[in-house]
Order: sequence, then structure tokens, then C-alpha cells
Amino acid sequence: MTRHNSIVKDMTVAALCLAIALVLPFLTGQIPTIGAMLSPMHIPVYLCAFFCTWQWAALVGFTAPLLRYALFSMPPMPFGIAMAFEMAVYGAVTALIYKALPKRRKSSIYISMIIAMICGRVVWGAARMIIAGVTGTEFTWNLFIAGALVEAIPGIILHLLLVPVIVMAVKKGRA
Repeated sequence: MTRHNSIVKDMTVAALCLAIALVLPFLTGQIPTIGAMLSPMHIPVYLCAFFCTWQWAALVGFTAPLLRYALFSMPPMPFGIAMAFEMAVYGAVTALIYKALPKRRKSSIYISMIIAMICGRVVWGAARMIIAGVTGTEFTWNLFIAGALVEAIPGIILHLLLVPVIVMAVKKGRA
């Protein structure tokens, strides 16, 4: 594959992932609590990380919540800003770690996602702290733990079950 073809492929896959990130929350959005817990916008960002370069995955992750806000007024601002940084980290870290690990092992998918989840949640917490300082709101350690872990458990489980299956199926289909 030439460099030009590779860029076009990555751009096309990234655009598809961005489109899916914009639409997927409508499936769970009818019940806001469930939609927030499942974090459906994260799924296409992780997928982009496995099929594109880290730059494209980070761009999709950063752009998705901001564009979705511009189009549909969700996620609410300024919290969507924290989400944009969080999802950019998911895309970049997942792609970079996965690239560094052996591809023949299924565990490489899980390891890259788990490391990205930890990094992304730390970045989300830092962004929320900055936003709290700017807006004069409170963001405590308990709020961080609740948002980054407790409330996120259903989404973490969904992502770790669904994304690897999709990645393995696509990679198997290519072989």
C-alpha cells in the first residue's frame, strides 16, 4: 500500500468512526442515565485506534464530543471539553500501545485498552479540575472516583467485551 493510499484509508476509516460516534449515542440516549453509563461514543474511538494511526484516533476522540455538542447540544458543556481530552487520550494511547505490542496475541487488544482507559480517566479528572477552577464549581476526589470508576463500570465492561470482538472479527476478515 502506498503512503497516499494509507492516508486515504485512515482518513476514510476515521471519518466513518466519527460519524458512528455522532450517531451511536442516539441508541442509548432515550434513557440518559444508561447512555452516560455505557459511553457509546467511546466505542468508535477505540475502533479507530486499532485501524488507524494514533493521530487519527486522537483527532476522532477529541472532535466527537465537540462536534456532537455543536450539532445536538450533547454532551453538555463545559463537561464535553473534559470528555474531548479524555477521548483523545483513549484514541492515542490505545493506538500507540497496540502498535508496540505483538499483534498475534489477543491480550494486546485488552492491554492497550486498559492502559488507555486509565490514562484517559486521569486526563478527564485533570480537565474536570481545571474546569472546576475556571467555573468556580467543586470537583472533589469522591466526584472523580464516582465519575471515573463507579459510574463508568458498565461502559468499561461493554467496551472490553464489544471492541475486542469487533477488532478480531475485522482482522480475521482481512486475513
